[in-house]
Amino acid sequence: MKSKHIYNQSHTELFLSIQKEINQKLNFCTNRFKSRIILKGVIYFVLTLIACISIYSVNHPFLLVIAYVAFGLISLLFAFNFAHDFSHNTIFSSKKLNHNCFVLLYTIVGAHAEAWKDRHVNSHHHAPNVEGYDTDLEITNLIRVVPGSRIKWFHKFQHYYAPLLYTTYSLFWVFIKDFKIFFSKTITGKTKTTRYKISFWCQKIFYISYLLVVPLMFIDQEWYWIFTGFIMMHLVQSLFLLFTFFMTHHIEGVFYPETDDFGFIRTSWLMNQIQSSNDFYPFSSLANFIFGGFNNHIAHHLFPHIHHVYYPKLNKILYEILNDNHIVPNQTSYLGGVISHLSHLRVLGRG
Repeated sequence: MKSKHIYNQSHTELFLSIQKEINQKLNFCTNRFKSRIILKGVIYFVLTLIACISIYSVNHPFLLVIAYVAFGLISLLFAFNFAHDFSHNTIFSSKKLNHNCFVLLYTIVGAHAEAWKDRHVNSHHHAPNVEGYDTDLEITNLIRVVPGSRIKWFHKFQHYYAPLLYTTYSLFWVFIKDFKIFFSKTITGKTKTTRYKISFWCQKIFYISYLLVVPLMFIDQEWYWIFTGFIMMHLVQSLFLLFTFFMTHHIEGVFYPETDDFGFIRTSWLMNQIQSSNDFYPFSSLANFIFGGFNNHIAHHLFPHIHHVYYPKLNKILYEILNDNHIVPNQTSYLGGVISHLSHLRVLGRG
């Protein structure tokens, strides 16, 4: 999808100056980058493997449920830290290798990799928060996040029921949303190939097998405890996932650019990316390690081709330039982002 932002020469020059400063001041050392990625990969792989093995090894029903929940959260963080960067081809020089690793990680968490990648890279990144361009805005009618969208009577209560509704999202994504997209005729304007279809079924079968079928066959627990663990994993995983996602674009003060009658977006590309995104702990290496760069969302939207390990230092350069140009980036804490998102829902629920 090609967006139609208004051209603004001063904003174009500002972005070029930001790029120049980053290229001059950041140390893109290949060997250091590889060592950091390998170390991070080993840590997240080992944690994910331990959590997965614990599902098959614990001997108490309550511990089984805890093991499922732990696996859901750790595998999600694994995806945060690697799958997202794989989708933007920032780890390996080979696009094919990046894509295959991306598919593998998304298979682990149950989501259909290709469907998400097409929508994310070819839609969301072009024009975040712009209706008609950003497919991430195509959410349930039960939640109203976009000003100007249709309001219904129950939206006045959405800040109350949203957290409960959010707990169902990954189940909806894995077992309903992916299938609806798969059985539609096209995805982002592309005809589905045989390879695409085979990949879809292989991903789904593998996910259901290793987290449900195999445990039912080999774990010495009642079937309902296995299903309880699986469901609880999704409930907790979903809540964490959606609050993290929503606070990157849907909090108080973020910008929702409008389009004119010809589909042109009434702002520049630069300001669309900055004002429609929110950071949390943008200079923290620890937060960056945990959230895989999602906490540095402005930097990611401006420089998706740069790996997230560089974002804390990149932000020091970026924020200084933006502040010098009287542009204030949206920034919260994690808890502050959750509260701001719910406040956003409360305001939009009133009209």
